[in-house]
Amino acid sequence: MKLNLFAKYFPVAQPRVGKLDDLRNQFIQISISVLHVGTMTTTGKRVRPGKLSYMSVPGEMPFVEKTIGDLIDEAAEKYGDAEAVYIAAEDKRFSFQDVKTQSELLAAGLLKLGLMPGDRIGIWGPNSIQWYLTSLAATKAGIISVFINPAYKSRELSYSLNKVGMKCIMIAEAFKTSDYYKTLSDIIPELKSCPKENLKTGDFPKLKIVISMEDTPPGPGVYTFPEVLSFGAQPDMQAKLAKISAQIQFDSVCNIQFTSGTTGNPKAVMLSHHNVVNNSFLIGKRLEMSSKDKACLTVPLFHCYGSVIGVLAALQYGATLVFPSRIFSPPVAVKIAAQERCTLMYGTPTMHIDMMNIPDFDDYDLTSLRCALTAGAICPVNLIKEMKQKYTVESVVSLYGLTEASPVFFQSLPEDSDETRADTVGYPQEHTEIKIVDESDRIVPVGARGEMCVRGYMTMQGYWGEPAMTAEAIDSSRWFHTGDLFVLTETGHGKVVGRIKDMIIRGGENIYPKELEDFFHSHPCIVEAQVFGVPHERLGEVVAAWLRVKEGAKLTEKDVIMFCKGQISHFKIPQYIKFVHEYPKTASGKIQKFVMRANMAAELGLMPDRFSKTIQ
Repeated sequence: MKLNLFAKYFPVAQPRVGKLDDLRNQFIQISISVLHVGTMTTTGKRVRPGKLSYMSVPGEMPFVEKTIGDLIDEAAEKYGDAEAVYIAAEDKRFSFQDVKTQSELLAAGLLKLGLMPGDRIGIWGPNSIQWYLTSLAATKAGIISVFINPAYKSRELSYSLNKVGMKCIMIAEAFKTSDYYKTLSDIIPELKSCPKENLKTGDFPKLKIVISMEDTPPGPGVYTFPEVLSFGAQPDMQAKLAKISAQIQFDSVCNIQFTSGTTGNPKAVMLSHHNVVNNSFLIGKRLEMSSKDKACLTVPLFHCYGSVIGVLAALQYGATLVFPSRIFSPPVAVKIAAQERCTLMYGTPTMHIDMMNIPDFDDYDLTSLRCALTAGAICPVNLIKEMKQKYTVESVVSLYGLTEASPVFFQSLPEDSDETRADTVGYPQEHTEIKIVDESDRIVPVGARGEMCVRGYMTMQGYWGEPAMTAEAIDSSRWFHTGDLFVLTETGHGKVVGRIKDMIIRGGENIYPKELEDFFHSHPCIVEAQVFGVPHERLGEVVAAWLRVKEGAKLTEKDVIMFCKGQISHFKIPQYIKFVHEYPKTASGKIQKFVMRANMAAELGLMPDRFSKTIQ
């Protein structure tokens, strides 16, 4: 099997380590931090670390004390009839005033249906104007939006609905292989017969309202998007909305996004207006975003990349968002970016590779682009140089963060060289504290590796319904422990050198082994499962699974794949499956995944030395 097509982009990755010690020593932490503050230096406007890997980067401006609803109002007032959104698939354009009008009608309509501030509304489907407007409308009414991965199948959807107690879900029409109504009605059969005004939802008692993004209802238990807009046009509902909007606090929770952990099912991350409004403002500020920009948004809205770095940053700076397609299509993205004279190109390294490698790439004029953004994985220097050359951009901007951090807290500086942009994930954002600690929670010297921790306005409000998990992630001094291994340079730039946990990053999608292992354990013939990543030239990593089956049971790779289909997202299905009788273990009985990774990579001829040892 030939896997060398994109080898030039991906150098050998650093090996991984086991989980760091969870115990926190607050006294040592505070005293070291205070001691170190005095050793930081400033060069021009840039703070540099002293001897220890700690930085406190001040803000040049005060925090933005606004809600997302305030941003919508201000954008309409400031930019009015200027183009806010272009939906290429439907050839429809919306001004900032249109966005305000439509989002307010939708928000009032949701209130008419019985939703109240604090209720949760799920949004499920690929990118669309309905998705975009629903995410904004919810914030206007104080309703918490819940972003659902459009690739989710029935098992994942069921968990999400009950985890956060969604009262309403907005579903897309059938698209390609995803039939959202069918999947929902499979777990809620009453949807096909119950009247929408008195919906019974069986195993999902808190779910009362289902809305389709279509113009016609797919079943009797479903409202349509136009219906809800019409409900919102009633004067009394507009008055109710205005009263509620005026009372929303900027530090209240506005959004929940699911992010899996290595210790179980997906966790529901709670983000406030203050989190995402300020994060998007600071991202746009460093990008030098303005109303002259047109951003080609190739990434999905259910990720922070699309919703914060895309939607909210554009809203604050008056930039136009261009949606080339509902889901990522490399040829369509390039075509629309050229057609619309886009200035910003969003994507992960894998997405940029795919766009630059379409057969007729050179036929398109992309000279309007000034910047390409990359996040989700490390971007090698030769890829950055090729992006600059082929996109004809001035710069390639790297961003690093996590959903729990709203999401970005490292970003390239305008003056960074190509080598710095490739070798690091940038420089800390304004209003941000970072430190790198060892297994005893002591701050390590500059240049030494350890766990990246961040503290500041961007830290999530917590995991919904999981106080213990929240306390494990955010210590008593409000430091969020990322689980990523970093090195801080003398200039204050951050290098990702590994991952403490065994998360797999497949083309920018995070996949968590424990979730898949639990899923495989539900198979009647599988007694034990171990899931890990193996290297792949284009995607970075793909999923591999070693399975132990019951004695006498007969199970094939095809059987396993068929078991996965329809129950878990396609990108989580293992590309490599091996049946084993035992796993490599330490003397104390601890399973050694790094040995499995190295052995399987060697067997498959996939850069066998990539995972050959652990980080010391």
